[in-house]
Amino acid sequence: MKEIVLDTETTGLSVREGHRIVEIGCIELENLIPTKKTFHHYLNPERKVSEKALEVHGYTDDFLSDKEKFSEIVDDFLNFIEDKKLIIHNAEFDLSHLNNELKLLGKKPIKNEIIDTLILARNKFPGSPSSLDALCKRYRIDNSNRTLHTALVDCDLLAKVYINLTDQKEPTLNFQNQDTQFKNESNEQMLYFKKVVALSDEERKNHQIYLKNNLKKNFF
Repeated sequence: MKEIVLDTETTGLSVREGHRIVEIGCIELENLIPTKKTFHHYLNPERKVSEKALEVHGYTDDFLSDKEKFSEIVDDFLNFIEDKKLIIHNAEFDLSHLNNELKLLGKKPIKNEIIDTLILARNKFPGSPSSLDALCKRYRIDNSNRTLHTALVDCDLLAKVYINLTDQKEPTLNFQNQDTQFKNESNEQMLYFKKVVALSDEERKNHQIYLKNNLKKNFF
């Protein structure tokens, strides 16, 4: 089963105000394990980035001015997500912007099956904070490199959050650092894999004598 973890960054919040996409990031999962396939592009939105959006992702008008336009990458994007379930945090936001971009090009809206991790989190932890940062904290996922919102970083974090939300693994296991964690705990884990040595008749006899003598001391 292949799924796509998807995130976008934009020039602002509302498509009604003419805001556009400035970055798309996607990470493919197969049976909940990240594959090496990713899709990532910075985009020229053909308009100015709002001050609030700039504070969120840090992409300036100058930085985006020489990037590809959505029309230049749309076919590759649609091919990448074709027939795959999309995992998105606050899907309404990303889909509204993606479908707006598609509409501007005369293309049909996205019809993929959608899993909104924001809804999953609110259902699982009603009344608790459900932002991506809050969920990372809940599941002890290291998000220290998320100083700004960037699509691929957010996809990487969301993939880990999604796997935790679906209860497919222990909630404190960070699969990106799994090898490091196993190395750090290798000495402890080896205790569980040591060979069991059977007692000899003499050792068993001495043990029974030891227990008998100690039981007498405890009761008398």
